[in-house]
Amino acid sequence: MRETLSLSSDQEVRDFVRGCTLYGTGGGGSPEYGYGILSRVLKEKKRIPVFDPDSIADDDWTVCAYGMGSIAPRTPEILQEMKRLSLTRVKVAYKLAEAVKELEKFAKVRVKVIVPLEIGGANTPDPVATAAHMGMTAVDGDYSGGRAIPEIVQTAPHIAGKRMNPLSSVDEWGDRVMLEDSVNNLVAEKIGKLVSILAFGNLAGNATYLLRGSQMKKLVTSGTVSRAATAGRVIREARAREKEIAREVVKATDGYLLFQGTITKKEEKDQDGYYWGSNEVKGTGEFSSHDFKYWFKNENHLTWMDGKLHVTSPDIICVIDSKSGEPITNPASKVGERVSLIGYRSAERFRSPRALEVLGPRHFGVDADHVPIEKVVH
Repeated sequence: MRETLSLSSDQEVRDFVRGCTLYGTGGGGSPEYGYGILSRVLKEKKRIPVFDPDSIADDDWTVCAYGMGSIAPRTPEILQEMKRLSLTRVKVAYKLAEAVKELEKFAKVRVKVIVPLEIGGANTPDPVATAAHMGMTAVDGDYSGGRAIPEIVQTAPHIAGKRMNPLSSVDEWGDRVMLEDSVNNLVAEKIGKLVSILAFGNLAGNATYLLRGSQMKKLVTSGTVSRAATAGRVIREARAREKEIAREVVKATDGYLLFQGTITKKEEKDQDGYYWGSNEVKGTGEFSSHDFKYWFKNENHLTWMDGKLHVTSPDIICVIDSKSGEPITNPASKVGERVSLIGYRSAERFRSPRALEVLGPRHFGVDADHVPIEKVVH
């Protein structure tokens, strides 16, 4: 197999998590969790490798392992409910590993390969670390086109008509659920979300999309894991050189500078297993005469410049701290922060009519066609 990335130092782990958080588009799980699990496995294994999907054997069993649930912060009310349910002691250190084992046991197969569902601060480090921990292979690619997404139906396997079932779910409290069958993937995700509510912001570990290597290779977007590591390194190096980080990142990663300014208003709610909201930004510098708004459902999906619809999903909308360059997840964003918004072109497979049905503006309640980022930003 051809290795495309190897993590063997704390700096490489930090760079990797930083880049994953950038492409997580405001979601993708907690980078603190991602750093923690990678660091734990690095101490155990000394090196964490990632491999080219094309080098996986066609008949190897592969599985997609990921965290599911709301990324909203834990409120005092949530903490009180956790106490009432006696959810106070973590029993499962490797949720994804346990979910994979449950799926193997049910399906009576031997899984050799783990595929990240998406790119994000937790949802990429977790499967990569889990693969190393279990002696399996992590692939340099994901099923969401190099970004994070809120709904499993926005992944390449669903768009291609693959069934999620059987699906296993394990939370940190030790609850284990196996979904043998469901009416369709929408129902499977709904059931998964209901189960993940008990994770209370820490995400339940899921394993799904049990596919042969030959099928996986047709659906994965290759190179997205190593791309995240590169982006994280670029941010660190630009900060060390005291460069304007946003422009350095845009230049080095083939992105677009969408906006720079200060967050003036934030709206948020935790509902149906998702973290919803929006941030309004008052422009600074070359954007000082403009206003910007971005809307999120876990991840960023819709933006407006001066009240006019601007860049939207499936194109990738990222937010970083203008001074430090650190990517900002939506739960962590605050009024008064100076931010830079960076955009990236989506993977081509996510611009198909079927993909736009589940990841375009209309899916998120805006009656407008998706206009590619390269046409919106001149």
